[in-house]
Amino acid sequence: RKLESTNAQNIEFLQVIAKREESIHQCQLRLEEKSRECSSLARQLEMAIEDAKRQVEQARERAVSRERAAQSKVLDLETQLSRNKTELNQLQRSKEDAERRYESRLQDLRDRLEQSESTNRSMQNYVQFLKSSYDNVF
Repeated sequence: RKLESTNAQNIEFLQVIAKREESIHQCQLRLEEKSRECSSLARQLEMAIEDAKRQVEQARERAVSRERAAQSKVLDLETQLSRNKTELNQLQRSKEDAERRYESRLQDLRDRLEQSESTNRSMQNYVQFLKSSYDNVF
């Protein structure tokens, strides 16, 4: 009886051990599946990080390129502004010189006109004098 009881207990223990071994085997399979899933997720995460780094680098390069283009444009505009200011100054000096020459020429012409009118009056007076002299003589 004791042997049968022990055999029955052994059979029960063997069944419990078999169930536990099966449970351990299932747990190991799930652990391996989860490990593969974690490895896959880690690879995906690394790829996403690399992609994000690449996108950040590209965005930075585009920003640097835009900044260089903007700086170049600013320099071009500053150069053009400087040239335009220089040209404006030259044109203003030319205008002032032309105005001075015009004023000088105008004053010269006025003086000559006045002198001409004075000479004309003198000649008219002389002609008048001659007329009166001839009238007196004849």
